[in-house]
Amino acid sequence: MFEVLRFEFMQNALAAGLLAAIACGIVGTYVVSKRVVFISGGIAHTSFGGVGLGYLIGINPVIGAMIFAVASALGIGVITQRTKLTEDTTIGILWAMGMAVGTIFIGLAPGYTPDLFSYLFGNILTVKSADLILMIILDAVIIIAVLALFKEFLSMSFDREFSAIAGVPVKVLHLLLLCLIALTIVVLIKVVGIILVIALLTIPATLARQFTYDLKKMMGLATLFGILFTYAGLWLSYILDVPSGATIILLSGAVLFAYLGTTKLRSRRKRKATATE
Repeated sequence: MFEVLRFEFMQNALAAGLLAAIACGIVGTYVVSKRVVFISGGIAHTSFGGVGLGYLIGINPVIGAMIFAVASALGIGVITQRTKLTEDTTIGILWAMGMAVGTIFIGLAPGYTPDLFSYLFGNILTVKSADLILMIILDAVIIIAVLALFKEFLSMSFDREFSAIAGVPVKVLHLLLLCLIALTIVVLIKVVGIILVIALLTIPATLARQFTYDLKKMMGLATLFGILFTYAGLWLSYILDVPSGATIILLSGAVLFAYLGTTKLRSRRKRKATATE
């Protein structure tokens, strides 16, 4: 494994894993705390339309995905705020439309699209220097936004009604949070793909929540778990010669469920021991 580290594609993969972990650690904490996983899935799948647009007009599909992801995030927020459509209905509609538009665009695009599979299921080994630059920019935007509005996001995450009464612009902040989720999804697309992005966005934060409810500590732990899962999954995929994105997700899920199962078993044993005393 160590000899492969001298190759540029592996160095790019490690850098992408770190950048993805930072994004999913920070924004994933909000996703889990506010229970907006379904929204994240809708944004992720709608972004497929942008991938198709990229193939059709000859730009980087990740750029196209970012355009569609941000547009769908704003669309979900604005439509649910200004119409009678419920949030889940809006998400379902945009989800299906994004996938449909992407399919049509790819069908209209000239030539063959050999790396389409990597956008759907991820291939961290195909990350290029241009992708890393975009990921760094998006990470910087996410970090700056969260640092600047941390108290407001914290208030909105735990008591939206009280925050609105206190004068916090919760509607604007909600739209901004959806945009941050969209940017995070774009960062994760090349790592685990559109189909699997929800898992990496939520599993590290969910595991972190088992240890603390402090938002800052959750972000730190979620980022650490994201790094460990990404690097360990990358190593396993290299050893077993299997897709990297799927391996990262399966490893993450296995660790989470193993921890939950172990905690449940310990709690049951502790109750039995207390009852027999």
